[in-house]
Amino acid sequence: MDTASALAQLHNFTQRIVPLQPQEWEAFSSIWSPMEAGRKTLLTKAGDTERYLYFVVEGLQRIYYSKPDGKEATLVFSYAPSFAGVIDSLLLQQPSRYYMETLTQSRFLRAHVQQWQQMVATHSGIAALSHKALLLAMSGIMERMTELQCFTAEEKFRHLLQRSPHVLQLIPHKYLANYLSIDASTFSKLLGTVRI
Repeated sequence: MDTASALAQLHNFTQRIVPLQPQEWEAFSSIWSPMEAGRKTLLTKAGDTERYLYFVVEGLQRIYYSKPDGKEATLVFSYAPSFAGVIDSLLLQQPSRYYMETLTQSRFLRAHVQQWQQMVATHSGIAALSHKALLLAMSGIMERMTELQCFTAEEKFRHLLQRSPHVLQLIPHKYLANYLSIDASTFSKLLGTVRI
């Protein structure tokens, strides 16, 4: 992986959230290491404590919950450019209740939680960046909870297409149906009838 190019992606992404001063960017960029993972690789397992904050350079991942009977609930997808990881386990340093897996070959930059926490503690710009990124993530979670609890299957499907139309080409439809909490046959019908 071209680490310089990956860091440039990270820099462009963070600048849109909270621009860092050059010395803050220099410190922040120093904690990231390149990492690659093959398709269907579990990066975090339920019961493990998340040790890394990821920045997705390439590929598709999902975080999901798995019941003892094997039934799964897809909670979130991540793809370039975005931060990724099981955030509650990372922030609280407690065992994860969720799994994070790659759905495709993936490339990342990753920062160890202790290095990231040190950056947040010593650089106000990095603290502001982390805070704003968490607020944006929380806003997305609240919007998703509203959709799941209040919207019909068609409304959930339409909302997804309005917000992120590219996901139909990016994410396998069985995972999108699971993410929307609708069955695969309903998803297929909506795919054939709903136009945005």
